[in-house]
Amino acid sequence: MGKTLGFGVPLLQRLETPGDGTPQALIVVPTRELCVQVTKDLVEAGANLGVTVESIYGGRPYEPQIEALRRGVDIVVGTPGRLLDLAEQRHLVLGKVRSLVLDEADEMLDLGFLPDIERILRMVPDERQTMLFSATMPGPIINLARTFLSQPTHIRAEENDAGAIHERTTQFVYRAHSLDKPELVAKVLQASGRGLTMIFTRTKRTAQKVADELTDRGFAAAAVHGDLGQGAREQALRAFRSSKVDVLVATDVAARGIDVDDVTHVINYQMPEDEKTYVHRIGRTGRAGKTGVAVTLVDWDEMPRWKLISDELGLDQPEPVETYSTSKHLFSDLDIPEGATGRLPLSKRTREGLSAEDAEDLGDKRRERRGSRESGSREGGSREGGSGRAQSRKPRRRTRGGKSADGGSAESADTETPADGEAHTSSSSGSGRSRSRRRTRGGGSGSKPATESHASADGATSGDAPDDGGQRPARRRRRRGGRGRGGPASETAQDNTPQETNTSETSAAAD
Repeated sequence: MGKTLGFGVPLLQRLETPGDGTPQALIVVPTRELCVQVTKDLVEAGANLGVTVESIYGGRPYEPQIEALRRGVDIVVGTPGRLLDLAEQRHLVLGKVRSLVLDEADEMLDLGFLPDIERILRMVPDERQTMLFSATMPGPIINLARTFLSQPTHIRAEENDAGAIHERTTQFVYRAHSLDKPELVAKVLQASGRGLTMIFTRTKRTAQKVADELTDRGFAAAAVHGDLGQGAREQALRAFRSSKVDVLVATDVAARGIDVDDVTHVINYQMPEDEKTYVHRIGRTGRAGKTGVAVTLVDWDEMPRWKLISDELGLDQPEPVETYSTSKHLFSDLDIPEGATGRLPLSKRTREGLSAEDAEDLGDKRRERRGSRESGSREGGSREGGSGRAQSRKPRRRTRGGKSADGGSAESADTETPADGEAHTSSSSGSGRSRSRRRTRGGGSGSKPATESHASADGATSGDAPDDGGQRPARRRRRRGGRGRGGPASETAQDNTPQETNTSETSAAAD
């Protein structure tokens, strides 16, 4: 309705040009999309004045914004979070700000930005002009104005008896089932005379789901919600403004301040939270003297909330009529052709679509997937002779009964294995050679030969020292059970039955 130029023109007139590069005016907005829009309007309005306007908001790299501030700007438009970050890092200087604008103050309150706004107000000079714009004036906003504004003047841009809904917007409210909503919306989008259309949902997941569903049905649709990156959100808005897509599915992030020409229809796919959100949603159409159509779909469990909204706004529609995608009154109310189906005919698919709009490169570097990075390093090590972990590990060999499964030794090739009937006692004889650990089944040895362990055990119990260089017959090993663990085979070991499962038992049988 011209609010941006309402505060933008006085700001441009009061600037000192040329300036010294320090911001002279600061405009704080709640959303990134509104920040881009306000910046664009001010750039166009001050094109012949030599004024520099810069947008500061999150979702973009810091470096280009810091570089722009170092070059010098006259007007800064930004969101509270990124403004505070750059101000605390001393990249954004607010000591010479003479004009401060808080746009959509009630929305910033709803988003939890009120503490950030108070911190920003403490950073700017006390002598300044402050303009606060808000569609509604809740208690916290009034307290903010009384605390930080000097002799504030309240200006109401409407008549006292004016309704909250513009008379040029025709409203239709239907009680619809959630499973039938995609089919119903697809037929509403084929109404005669429909231009650009905005569909509002309550959740981000629903917004993306509806956009994908409409794209599959042949409509040129795009989504705007918080789960998308900033580049994707701006791409969707640019495609919608340039009419490359004619259906924009969005959450309430696009319900405030977004100005797009020729929006003829607004569809509330899901009920808004309160009457204020409802007013902002359907206010995207019927703007600047034009007419518009607002369609609201109310599910059965949303009836109490809709009754409150209807009573608060005086709509006199507490009980919406039950409507399905095949209802005759739906076709007559919205002027939908009788033969319309749930899919857009091929002859009417004339929009270029979202892919026709180039996505802006914001300079973000996406991290590679960890799995692909690890597999690439392993492949590089094996192919190029690198010293990777996979290459340094020795192959694991299966053993059975102290011997390898293929009949060879259970140890690696560089370790000598004593022959059957001999007991290797290199550690006792002082050779100092270490042996690799073996993992065996069926009572095999551990980190050192079984004969050595049994010999040390005998020496500990009897106290006798070996008389042949530390080599003596090994003590029979009592097995706890079976060939592995548990079982009746422990009794067999006590009956002196010859077992040839490992070196220690072979030595005992020879003794």
